[in-house]
Amino acid sequence: SIWRAASRGEIRVVVGARSAIFAPVADLGVIVVDEEQDSSFKQEDKPRYHAVRAARFRADREGAVLLLGSATPALETYEAARRGELGYLALRSRPGGLGMPRVDVVDMRGRREILSTELVSALEGCLSRKEQAIVLLNRRGHANFIQCRGCGWIEHCPNCSIPLTFHGRRQELACHYCGYRAPVPDACPRCKEYKLVHRGVGTERVEMELANLLPGVRVARMDLDSTRGRRGHLAVLERFASGESDVLVGTQMVAKGHHFPSVTLIGAVAADRGLQFPDFRAAEKTFRLLFQAAGRAGRGEKGGTVVVQTRAPEHYLYEYLARHDYEGFAEREIEMRRQLGYPPAGAVMLFTVQARSAERAAAAAAAAREAIAASVGGAAAVLGPTPALIERLKGNWRFHVLVKGDLSAELRREAVRAALERVAAAKPAELSWDVDPVSFS
Repeated sequence: SIWRAASRGEIRVVVGARSAIFAPVADLGVIVVDEEQDSSFKQEDKPRYHAVRAARFRADREGAVLLLGSATPALETYEAARRGELGYLALRSRPGGLGMPRVDVVDMRGRREILSTELVSALEGCLSRKEQAIVLLNRRGHANFIQCRGCGWIEHCPNCSIPLTFHGRRQELACHYCGYRAPVPDACPRCKEYKLVHRGVGTERVEMELANLLPGVRVARMDLDSTRGRRGHLAVLERFASGESDVLVGTQMVAKGHHFPSVTLIGAVAADRGLQFPDFRAAEKTFRLLFQAAGRAGRGEKGGTVVVQTRAPEHYLYEYLARHDYEGFAEREIEMRRQLGYPPAGAVMLFTVQARSAERAAAAAAAAREAIAASVGGAAAVLGPTPALIERLKGNWRFHVLVKGDLSAELRREAVRAALERVAAAKPAELSWDVDPVSFS
């Protein structure tokens, strides 16, 4: 009904998620994309599309104004603005003349505690002043996995090549990709010893640590496990906004878009976790998350502090984070990408071959790689095939072939045609491809 009303001109403003870009608004005048850097604007399932690119195309076609908003624009967007393809408007200060929060980087190398003494001390001071805090850890669950200290056994998902995450409240092991669940064993299934220990940490564990270290603290948790249901996340935020909770613990859901004037402290636990992923955007994604989270502190008159815990304090992103210098980080990162030929300096295309058998998937991926290389010639680099980051997903074995370079539309079509022909002969393998992927898992 909204779709039809918009096409008739009865609705003049449409607000929605990425699919709203296709709403048939009559006499379109302006398109606003808020948090344009967010990876959720890329649809990973067929039909694949990027809502920001679709917005640029539609604005050009219909003569509308396009406004992309972000505190940390995607580097592709920033580079387009540098080249003059987009206008660039920068807010150099906070409204009302408020200052930016101080950023303290805590070196966690050689330390075993989950919450550093520096962060705990800052939390104690914050709570004594009747202020609020947000603690960020971009990993849900109680622990990353359980392991036997005796023989090293780890429970893996039978459908995916990843360890099962331990959830303490539910006392179960869960796969966050296919939904598989299993009870927590009392003893090691392999050696029968009672030596199971928790490895890693998630938001559920941080919630428990806060309760143990800060008696009487009121903690709210915001992640996919605690916000199920239509109003789950709103209920958590409303309690925090009303002062019913002192500390909000959560994943990236707590890092952006929230305005709580009473929040004077942000804690980032395991801030370098994202840097470990084999993704050329790893530093950009980590900087973006921490920069956005830091912006939640000091939005009132009391000022704010950000405590960042990391085992990689020498990484250059912390230097720019401490200065709240997005542009400096962007310039340095783009130069590194230019040397390596990655976006925004070049284009990439990811081919994924999957099959129920690892041998079939590997053979089909090798055949696809050979065909792609022959089709593009020397115009692009063809890398792989390599096992996907999650090699087995929902029962399928997966391999990647990455193409990077100056990829014209014609070259992309030719690469797809060649790969399809070769993989078709390798059935029952399946081929999919993604132009300018945002995920490499």
